[in-house]
Amino acid sequence: MEEMHINWYPGHMKKTRELIENNMSIVDVVVEVVDSRIPKSSKNPDIEKIAGSKPIVILLNKEDLSDERETKKWIDYYKKQNHSVISYNGTTGDGTKELLQEIKESFAPKLERLQNRGLKDRAIRIMIAGVPNSGKSTLINRLSKRKSTQTGDRAGVTKGKQWVKLKGNLEMLDTPGILWPKFEDQRVALMLAFTGAIRDEVLDLEEIAFALLNELRGRYGNCLEERYGITIDDTLETLEIMDKIAQKRGFVLRGQEIDYLRTAQAILNDFREGKLGRITLETPQEQV
Repeated sequence: MEEMHINWYPGHMKKTRELIENNMSIVDVVVEVVDSRIPKSSKNPDIEKIAGSKPIVILLNKEDLSDERETKKWIDYYKKQNHSVISYNGTTGDGTKELLQEIKESFAPKLERLQNRGLKDRAIRIMIAGVPNSGKSTLINRLSKRKSTQTGDRAGVTKGKQWVKLKGNLEMLDTPGILWPKFEDQRVALMLAFTGAIRDEVLDLEEIAFALLNELRGRYGNCLEERYGITIDDTLETLEIMDKIAQKRGFVLRGQEIDYLRTAQAILNDFREGKLGRITLETPQEQV
């Protein structure tokens, strides 16, 4: 796996960065949508740089797919760093009330300054930002209570700039997903590939699925055993685990040759859709 190198930064990513930079001056609060399965790797360092002194609310999205124990640890981790942080379930909307409250509290100091200058109340302008496939569009649909934004489970579905008016005197600026130009840490790139933040079309899916199995066998081996009806022990190579899954699923070609591409797609889809159980691939302890 050391030889695999992931580096993807197409032209529309550059345009998105420019869009964020050009509109930051009129934004009051930034909501950064982070995938709670990979809270470090899906948190884009560029967003804090661009936001400058603007308040940022970190939204740990897809909490229904992540390990609940680890999500609680991540909330504590970010709070200790004086970050505003909320866990969120885009499917049910759990966390919406807390998010809106956090936004209003983040805006309160600026609102007080505006009122001291004699200005009337105005809508709080929020920017929704985050890496592709982190759930931004689902969040906007939930907050606006209408399906106004095209969504999908593939990276790069949302395009262009959209202002969405909300109840409670809020206005949201949606941005397409943004990655950063160069992945200096290939482990970060792998994590983003696992969750679909990088388009599958530019990846070697067999290698990505192999790397995911490597991660899961140590952390969540029981989830693999339960999902695929296999037994895993320390003597097995990761490739042997992949073979076992393929045989259980019938992904075998003529001459008993394993169909690794089909197996890889099944493993990745099962992980992304939560069919392997609630999984978090990064822990706060690893960040020290």
